[in-house]
Amino acid sequence: MDLTPPPIEDGFTAEKLFNQGFSYTYDDVIFLPHYIDFPSDAVNLSTNLSRNLRLSVPLVASPMDTVSESAMAAAMASLGGIAIIHSNTTAAVQASLVRAAKSRRVPILHDPVFLPPSAEIISIDDFADSPFILVTESGDSKSNLLGYVSRENWTNLKTNQSDKGYRVRDYLVESPVTVPWSYDLAKIDETLNEKKAKFVGLVSDDSELVDFVSREDVERVKGYPKLLAKGSVGANGEWMVGAAIGTREEDKERLEQLVKAGVNVVVLDSSQGNSIYQLEMIKYVKKVYPEIDVIGGNVVTMYQAENLIQAGVDGLRVGMGSGSICTTQEVCAVGRGQATAVYKVSSIAYKSGVPVIADGGISNSGHIVKALSLGASTVMMGSFLAGSTEAPGAYEYQNGQRVKKYRGMGSLEAMTKGSDQRYLGDTTKLKIAQGVVGAVKDKGSVLKFIPYTLQAVKQGFQDIGANSLQSAHDLLRSRVLRLEVRTGAAQVEGGIHGLVSYEKKYY
Repeated sequence: MDLTPPPIEDGFTAEKLFNQGFSYTYDDVIFLPHYIDFPSDAVNLSTNLSRNLRLSVPLVASPMDTVSESAMAAAMASLGGIAIIHSNTTAAVQASLVRAAKSRRVPILHDPVFLPPSAEIISIDDFADSPFILVTESGDSKSNLLGYVSRENWTNLKTNQSDKGYRVRDYLVESPVTVPWSYDLAKIDETLNEKKAKFVGLVSDDSELVDFVSREDVERVKGYPKLLAKGSVGANGEWMVGAAIGTREEDKERLEQLVKAGVNVVVLDSSQGNSIYQLEMIKYVKKVYPEIDVIGGNVVTMYQAENLIQAGVDGLRVGMGSGSICTTQEVCAVGRGQATAVYKVSSIAYKSGVPVIADGGISNSGHIVKALSLGASTVMMGSFLAGSTEAPGAYEYQNGQRVKKYRGMGSLEAMTKGSDQRYLGDTTKLKIAQGVVGAVKDKGSVLKFIPYTLQAVKQGFQDIGANSLQSAHDLLRSRVLRLEVRTGAAQVEGGIHGLVSYEKKYY
């Protein structure tokens, strides 16, 4: 009798697991641990967003109008990732959002108020949300900075004055300090200390005053985990910023304005990317702007992906109906579980050297580990970043919680602004919602919580024995990395359970 033990066969290869006819989400599957021979800090998360655009970290902010505008773009670039500015606005406004993010090298962005010396400050509302009013010769950003009026000083002086005839010049603090737009946080901090100034103005190469950075801004950012030395910086020294466009004829004009604004990559924003409209737009972009990488999608099948790859796409956005505010799978009965979609599309895209963006379904760091290990090069996040300081919109209170609005681009509310084009519904008489409007709680700054998220991702990669994204992909495709499907009970056991109460904190 042969008593030789059989070869160890534990878990399933991805190839076997994802070819059984089931549509799996991230929570449905779990990776089995592998061998560790390196510290977690040795994990390299650098990756490609598209064929030619390299990122230090695999994180992308989604092109949603409650997620990605200038502040998010500057913050994500400073972290080593990138944001895709949404197209649910006019072409001119979208281009201005791109320019605003690229006109600084610090993750700090204000909406400065400009006035001439002859103007009168009627009320505190004239300051808007800014701590300063910047005083220039002509009252706009294109003339010389003469000084500033601080909200605090104006309030104190106004309390002691009854004469309403006082002008800006009467409150003006002179001797303003300006620095080039390219100054980083360390140089601005040094200048503030050297000049003993409350703030510095950021001046562009053509002498336009683009923004200001206050001492309070610098101290706040210094209190966050240390940022990468460079962040996502292009060849011209500016932050790298992406933008979304549609596939209609008028989007060619939008694209022209975005290219003039310096956009680094464009995303063709569609819920179902395998269409004649997108194929033609891909070919147009590659012909007219060959220096610009174009990302296509969304797709969830190998067939869809192959069509876009043949058209010349530089990256693929994967996901259909997996976002927390998306109802496409429920309303239209199409889509795919996100884990299955990412694996399937990645398994064909990598053969052509086309990176995959896993778009949607990211609720925690474990989901990021799963998406990247299943073949994605980056993850695109909406709800994960919504509600942050950098997300567009004002905070409000609901049931005692501080929240910000978060809406799907397929919601009727967003469609009234133009996003119905994304769902090929801009020419239909009846609008059918494929998303909802909701709210998410205040998360604080992405500059604070994203570094902790990245550290958790590194520890996940360490557990599966991968010291880089490429290493994880190699382990998966060589059948070394194994997975299993989790039962409902296993998912409960794998989360927090059995407690009367608990406090959920990760940093």
